[in-house]
Amino acid sequence: MTRKLSTRLAASVLRCVLTLGTVGTFTLLNPGETPNPLSSQPIWAQTLDEETSIRVYEKANPAVVSIEANSDTGSGSIIRADGLILTNAHVVENTSTVRVELADGRQYQGQVLGYANNNLDLALVKIPEVNNLPTVSLAPSGSVRVGQRAFAIGNPFGQFQGTFTTGIVSRIDEEKGLIQTDAAINPGNSGGPLLNSDGELIGVNTAIFSSSRDAGNIGIGFAIPVAKIRPFLTAVEEGRASQTARVRRPNPDSVQPPQPLRLNQSVQGRLEPGDNILSGDNSFFDAYRFEATAGTRINIEMSSGQLDPYLILIAPDGSEVAQDDDGGGGRNARIVATLPLSGTYLLMANSYTRGETGNYQLQARANSTASPSATGVLLQQEGFLGTQNLRLPDGSFYEEYRFEGRAGQSVTLTLESQEFDTYLILLNAQGDKLAENDDVTDGNTNSRLTVNLPRTGVYRVLVNSYQQGERGRYRLTVR
Repeated sequence: MTRKLSTRLAASVLRCVLTLGTVGTFTLLNPGETPNPLSSQPIWAQTLDEETSIRVYEKANPAVVSIEANSDTGSGSIIRADGLILTNAHVVENTSTVRVELADGRQYQGQVLGYANNNLDLALVKIPEVNNLPTVSLAPSGSVRVGQRAFAIGNPFGQFQGTFTTGIVSRIDEEKGLIQTDAAINPGNSGGPLLNSDGELIGVNTAIFSSSRDAGNIGIGFAIPVAKIRPFLTAVEEGRASQTARVRRPNPDSVQPPQPLRLNQSVQGRLEPGDNILSGDNSFFDAYRFEATAGTRINIEMSSGQLDPYLILIAPDGSEVAQDDDGGGGRNARIVATLPLSGTYLLMANSYTRGETGNYQLQARANSTASPSATGVLLQQEGFLGTQNLRLPDGSFYEEYRFEGRAGQSVTLTLESQEFDTYLILLNAQGDKLAENDDVTDGNTNSRLTVNLPRTGVYRVLVNSYQQGERGRYRLTVR
């Protein structure tokens, strides 16, 4: 996805909910053999091993605590045996003492020691006069990689202490200092650990994107990485930590509901302070909703001479359809897609960077509607592959799309580009590779796959470049 953060992914009134070791195989190549961008057991998509999950949970869970601060609840990690607990500043910012409950049911009163500076959402709590408590170790700084397995433990909604969820590291944004993960994180998980396959803390869960004020996870969560945590711990030890929380975050009261969008008509809008804010980069956005039927071919354009437009389109089930930065020419954004489901779609008119303000024009044009079975087209997407995308382990860019198929159904996937050597990969919902293709024929660098689907359900398609660093426009069709 065109992820400037995949802070960019979201549902409707996306808001920041502030209550909230790579495992792989190595394949030896024969002399002269060229490695494929994705091996038969891709590192980033490797099926989660059950024993690893059990081991991580049993190792880390005893050191994950529930924190109650006045009426707020959150989570934390014991990082020192004498009761030093790492959590989010927003969990404990309104009090000097908190109630801490360990995984084994023991309860203590904890003292808030200090807060991080520079708007970093971190705080330390100390349980006095305790020893030999279980601890979570910090992973080495810089050890986190996109695609590695990620595990979260916490107390979602303040009611389910010790809840364990799994996923991957979806993105690392060095500029904004965030790890993005699809491991389920919900209100009440704030301050809890994001862990690697060794049970080490790689980040502190801090925020999610959600479809409404009271809703939970849709697969987009954020954690503060360990590289940001270590300097804070040093500041506390040296007495330099702030005694006042300095966390800047969106005002929940400023979140505006999505506006109705009429297809085939233009909308004039403006992004400015007071609009919805994306927590990951503090950029402004307006949310729109429209009704459409599966199979509708839609063309959405956002143009402006005053800001850099950015578009995100979310399906009725909360999954991403597409997002785009400069697909409309110049700095303008454009999404062209065949809609996969019938229902209410959510569209975000956004700016690429934080603080951008100005007027924009938005237009969504829909062609004649036909069901996917009538047209034979299950998915059709146009996009641009480049530096804004995620990378596979070989360094090549990729974009992911999804479609629904039936057991025994024969589908043909075609990936075309005049600007780069395409590579096409088909995965099942769990990330297991089903098929891949580089060139349709010798001399034709487009890609094509014909596959009989093994079961009914969701399938994942990776639009990829064969060589590291290749980029350009493409067209994907699944029929």
